Amino acid sequence: MKIAFVGKGGSGKTTLSSLFIRWLASTGAPVVAVDADINQHLGAALGLDEAEAAALPAMGERLPLIKDYLRGSNPRIASARTMIKTTPPGEGSRLLRVCEQNPVYDACARPVELDGGTVRLMVTGPFTDSDLGVACYHSKTGAVELFLNHLVDGPDEYVVVDMTAGSDSFASGMFTRFDITFLVAEPTRKGVSVYRQYKEYARDFGVVLKVVGNKVQGQDDLDFLRAEVGDDLLVTVGHSDWVRAMEKGRPLRFELLEDANRHALRRLHAAVDATYELRDWERYTRQMVHFHLKNAQSWGNERTGADLAAQIDPGFVLGESAPARSAGNSRLTPAP
Repeated sequence: MKIAFVGKGGSGKTTLSSLFIRWLASTGAPVVAVDADINQHLGAALGLDEAEAAALPAMGERLPLIKDYLRGSNPRIASARTMIKTTPPGEGSRLLRVCEQNPVYDACARPVELDGGTVRLMVTGPFTDSDLGVACYHSKTGAVELFLNHLVDGPDEYVVVDMTAGSDSFASGMFTRFDITFLVAEPTRKGVSVYRQYKEYARDFGVVLKVVGNKVQGQDDLDFLRAEVGDDLLVTVGHSDWVRAMEKGRPLRFELLEDANRHALRRLHAAVDATYELRDWERYTRQMVHFHLKNAQSWGNERTGADLAAQIDPGFVLGESAPARSAGNSRLTPAP
């Protein structure tokens, strides 16, 4: 199951995504955590110190390796150089599983020990001085989009992505790559403005959007959020001494998290699992193709010197029916 956490800067999305990752790990579920925000804070929120967080391998810097591996023997992709962030898989492409070892995880993922279990952490990498005037940060997050496009995940497997702040994920098709999106909103006008943008942009793409109210201090805050977001409000979170201790670098055992906040995380978990029945792999694949064609026409064909529409395999549908795969073969049988 693929989960996104979004919200305006300072809303608390990284804190809440890290709490949810800890919660999932405490249940024994396999978890891949991805920091897709150029302001890299997820590692620290999961307990890494500054040096450990800085040493995490950046997906954006390993994009050639990622492309070369995912391309596999797909005859529609002439070379890894012609792959862009939206390139969809086809017959011969190598696909990724949550619970496996592969060169992409070897290069880009690191285990993070939590008191409830271990998760794999992947990061886009920060926007550096060398990028200024040369690249936009979407060149970094493109590695995450390729990862999600080639990922075959099932129930009781979780990929949690801490997204870029605001509505920037709409600059590509990445906002359609998730089973559910949790939008973290404070009880203020600015806090709900990103919700309105997401709701409008995502309306035609079947995006499951739920609001998590954060920093809610009383009934007036709760009433405000209910009035602004209606039935999309799933749960609210208030002050947490546990979080405050974590932010000071003095994390307590996760089992000591306040009961009200544990209940909120349980509600998020139930909402995620409930979306499994809504999965539509054909729609998912169509959306990949839709955004790939848009990107190809707007900049991809010119940049690569290739007709990227030719990369689309018309008979291919991503789905969970992928057979056991090796590093050399990851053919996926189209879903019925």
